[in-house]
Amino acid sequence: MVSHKFIFIANNNIGYGLSGGDTIFIELLNNWQSKNKIILLACQEAINILPKTINKIKIITTDDINQNPNNNLLNLFFHYFRRIYYGCKTILKNKSILIDTNYVYSVSDFLPDLLPALFLKILNPKIKWIAGFYLFAPNPFSSNSPYQNQRLKGFIYWFIQFFTKTIVNYFADIIFITSTPDVSRFFQNKKVIIIRGGIDLADINLFIKNHPLISVSRRKYDACFMGRFHPQKGCLELIKIWHKVALKLPTAKLAIIGQGEMESQMRQLITKYKLQKNVDILGFLIGIPKYNIFANSKIVVHPATYDSGGMASAEAMAFGLPGVSFDLESLKTYYPKGFLKTKCFSIKIFAQNIIKLLKNKTTYDKLSKESIATVRSQWDWTKRSQEIYYEI
Repeated sequence: MVSHKFIFIANNNIGYGLSGGDTIFIELLNNWQSKNKIILLACQEAINILPKTINKIKIITTDDINQNPNNNLLNLFFHYFRRIYYGCKTILKNKSILIDTNYVYSVSDFLPDLLPALFLKILNPKIKWIAGFYLFAPNPFSSNSPYQNQRLKGFIYWFIQFFTKTIVNYFADIIFITSTPDVSRFFQNKKVIIIRGGIDLADINLFIKNHPLISVSRRKYDACFMGRFHPQKGCLELIKIWHKVALKLPTAKLAIIGQGEMESQMRQLITKYKLQKNVDILGFLIGIPKYNIFANSKIVVHPATYDSGGMASAEAMAFGLPGVSFDLESLKTYYPKGFLKTKCFSIKIFAQNIIKLLKNKTTYDKLSKESIATVRSQWDWTKRSQEIYYEI
């Protein structure tokens, strides 16, 4: 593998756990660091989520103040402009060491990541710009928009992407996306690489070796969910679904791993439906604590109402957990096997599919085997990162 110089720009994080884009840039850093010269331009939140294994790169801090906009639009705008300013200022301050590079990778389509990458591309047009563009904003006027209760925020997000997609189409050299249907959104002459994602199979295999899996019937949780508490992830739908499951299976327990802006609304619904004994919100978990939940769960649920894929479920699938999701277009290629796909967006049928998996051993065993085979053949980060590197 030939050594190259990369600059990663992760300048937008706002502290709600790990997004799919965060996972992608962390894994690429982790797997490329030993054979390439990499500089990470990052805000403090992005630096905070780096694992200790990433220790062979140079880190330049763009903004050392942790930001938490708290879902307030005015604060979000302040956050955006602050980060854009500090990102570009950092580039100018370190121009002598940054301009001599082969690739710059903006880890998301958010402006604090994208505009500093464009700025560096303008300073040196020979640099190859890799633009991460992992999730397209839903049409805010659609009846299925996850921003039903945040119309203004949804419209602004959708409108800004007209601007960012145009910039990427005209100036980026390579575009990272997560699912096949999104290829058509960009110019035909663009090099578009479908990242999809991956899981740390070596780490999971080591855990399972040291913690042999118990029988499905003895596991504490009937289902688990992992993801950011965001409208697109179907967090409120998840509680409504579990309410229907609990009506049929009164002792059914759900583990929820994650954090985010919708937690208070989720807890209100849990109280409303009297599910306090049926649902455990466990917060943000990584490593062994997270694996312990997967090993102690029977199935994984992915109730996203709008998504470009979603890597969280793949980790659970490596433990043999079959899944239930809505039949989103992106998931047809993302998770072709191992899942029961539910008619969009039927809470009732989703709950029925959960109960079907829990009660029908033949269906459960079939999908469990499919889950393991799918992730072990297609989702190993070590293999995926090398494939992505060669595609670049």
